[in-house]
Amino acid sequence: MNTDTTPKSPGRDDAWRRELRDALTAKQRSAIGRVEMPELDPAYRITCNEEVNCGLTREQAVEEATRCMDCPTPTCMQGCPVSIDIPGFIKRIQIGDTDGAASVLRLTSALPAVCGRVCPQERQCESRCIYNKMGRKPVAIGYLERFAADNGARPEGSSAAVAADAPRIAVAGSGPAGLSFAGDMALRGYRVTVFEALHEIGGVLKYGIPEFRLPNTVVDREIDYLRSIGVEFVKDCVIGKTLSYADLKAQGFVGLFVASGAGLPRFMGIPGENAAGVMSSNEYLTRINLMGAGRPGYDTPVDRGHRVAVIGGGNTAMDSVRTARRMGAEEVLLVYRRSEEEMPARAEEIKHARQEGVTFLTLHNPVEYLTDEQGRVRAMRVQRMELGEPDASGRRSPVPVEGAIDEIPVDEVIVSVGVSPNPLIPNAIDGLEVSRRGTITVDDDSLRSSIPDIYAGGDIVRGGATVILAMGDGRRAAAAMHRALTR
Repeated sequence: MNTDTTPKSPGRDDAWRRELRDALTAKQRSAIGRVEMPELDPAYRITCNEEVNCGLTREQAVEEATRCMDCPTPTCMQGCPVSIDIPGFIKRIQIGDTDGAASVLRLTSALPAVCGRVCPQERQCESRCIYNKMGRKPVAIGYLERFAADNGARPEGSSAAVAADAPRIAVAGSGPAGLSFAGDMALRGYRVTVFEALHEIGGVLKYGIPEFRLPNTVVDREIDYLRSIGVEFVKDCVIGKTLSYADLKAQGFVGLFVASGAGLPRFMGIPGENAAGVMSSNEYLTRINLMGAGRPGYDTPVDRGHRVAVIGGGNTAMDSVRTARRMGAEEVLLVYRRSEEEMPARAEEIKHARQEGVTFLTLHNPVEYLTDEQGRVRAMRVQRMELGEPDASGRRSPVPVEGAIDEIPVDEVIVSVGVSPNPLIPNAIDGLEVSRRGTITVDDDSLRSSIPDIYAGGDIVRGGATVILAMGDGRRAAAAMHRALTR
């Protein structure tokens, strides 16, 4: 079993990198404009589920990589939860070594093609880019990560590297935290089995994110790599029901990483929420993304509203409004209680939604849903809001405008106001400490729970987070569990 926990990254003083730094001055590099991502035409893309962003050409990628200053202290890396050697992979793109760039990414990221598409780089690595201090647009790190992962040589693992008598590790959940943890532990020589409750591997990457943002083929390619290095996957198996913690112990598993996510939808508790035609974004997206609703050959039913309202302002709300357009809705409203500036969704998602004909109804909050004689939603009453003082998160709190209530006709409502942790595993294991919010309580550094051989990460700990933060949890937990098992 591999006991080395430190990935080997290329040195920062390689001669070829010094030559690149000397080839162009900082002024010449900064004069290059940031690349624009090629996109499908909005009028076409709302008729299909094809990926909207088309990816950079090789020429675009090389030019964008040339902008990177290869800073002596790369602050961009400080914003990356999985500590990717960002200048290292970008400089390899610049010299045409796409395979090398992909290899650098793989040193610390199990899912680079996924992260290059869905991670909020503008709030993480790109927000730390030196260009921000120069008043220029940051290097398009996310676009370059996607380019390298898509175009670099696909890694070939060997499951034979895992010894038959290696310690067995169980993972509950095949979302980003579980996959990241599984990959790191397999590379360290453990026999890893990932148990997934649903009939597809990928967790939220499959059921929560539409294919126009993250194609299933991309997710499957990353999962295939994990299989090639020895990770085993078991579908339709609910840890806490199908198999108990005691069952796992009896089967010889010496550690469990819980990555069961936060799939329990929240509602607002307002009148009419139980009406036909009102559903959570979890249900709506799962029916369409994972169960094929609306596609030929699939029997899964799903509402197809003509005038659809989506309540919320996060990425899941954006996915929902854009999906509704693709499902044939004539008018789609995004209803959000704060202003657009306070929306937590990615700027790119907001831009794409606008391009696709979504109407933004900001500073409004639903207070009641009205139904017809058959009990189906026909309208919503919305309270107009204004922004007051900042709340604990720093965003200005919405305050109702007295007497300002409007009635808006709708025939479908999708509620996307947050999720809660899946309670099944926390309730099924005696002695597992759980917070008031239902999240598993863990040590901040090791992610170890109150039960020594159980670790947890991702949404089941955070209550809701990004893909890359969940992956970072997986990596940290893998390193901590390995240290504990090899003392």
